[in-house]
Amino acid sequence: MKFIGIDLGWKSQPSGLCCLELIDGQLQLIDLDRQDAIAQILNWLDTWVQPEEPAIIAVDAPTLIPNATGSRLPDKLSHKYFGKYHAGCYPANQNLPFADRTINFGLELESRGFAHAPTIEAKELGKYQIEVFPHPAIVHLFGLERILKYKKGRINERRLELIKLYEYIMEVLPTLEPSLKLNRTLTTQQPDLFPFDFFLLPTTGAALKAIEDKLDSLICAYVAAHWWYWGEQRNLVLGDRTTGYIVIPNKR
Repeated sequence: MKFIGIDLGWKSQPSGLCCLELIDGQLQLIDLDRQDAIAQILNWLDTWVQPEEPAIIAVDAPTLIPNATGSRLPDKLSHKYFGKYHAGCYPANQNLPFADRTINFGLELESRGFAHAPTIEAKELGKYQIEVFPHPAIVHLFGLERILKYKKGRINERRLELIKLYEYIMEVLPTLEPSLKLNRTLTTQQPDLFPFDFFLLPTTGAALKAIEDKLDSLICAYVAAHWWYWGEQRNLVLGDRTTGYIVIPNKR
């Protein structure tokens, strides 16, 4: 079973891409990438997931937007339950500039056989897609009192928060179930997947954004694995197929 994370660029910006695979009971990092155009993202997906291969794709973007104006139900619920962590999500409606792009991306995935899965039987093989949101996932997975603020602010502050995120990924995800273990040093099995020293991060906004996109996609992929592995036993679902929905790992 493969688990794909896509930190989708809501407008025309690049998207972070991650592929994990469950091998001998442990999640392995297969690829970590970043692509620009939707066609490039779909080509990357087709490279790693064959037509009949089971996989679940977790997308950080509103792919179901039934409302013409205002906010979706899951957007409102994210503020209700995660506002105290500063983890409420951006409102989505059909009149916003990004709506066509994100909705059409979900439809492209459906055309490839990836059905929306706001409910799921744990560990049942299939082809699924879900919407996710890294901020509340990070809060719950790592037991935090607020989000890591690596998206806005001064470059040095964002850089420090990204280092924290990297350390949580390296130290906590191997202790969870399913377990994901990543090497701190490059190996012949994982060449260039983490081609940067996180304590010597770049000091420009564009370079930090590239790293942010990749780490967000890794979190998305892990949430996909957690949803498939545990189902509703250890996950929350804000909304449903008709309102739009967001899958969030439950507290440990």
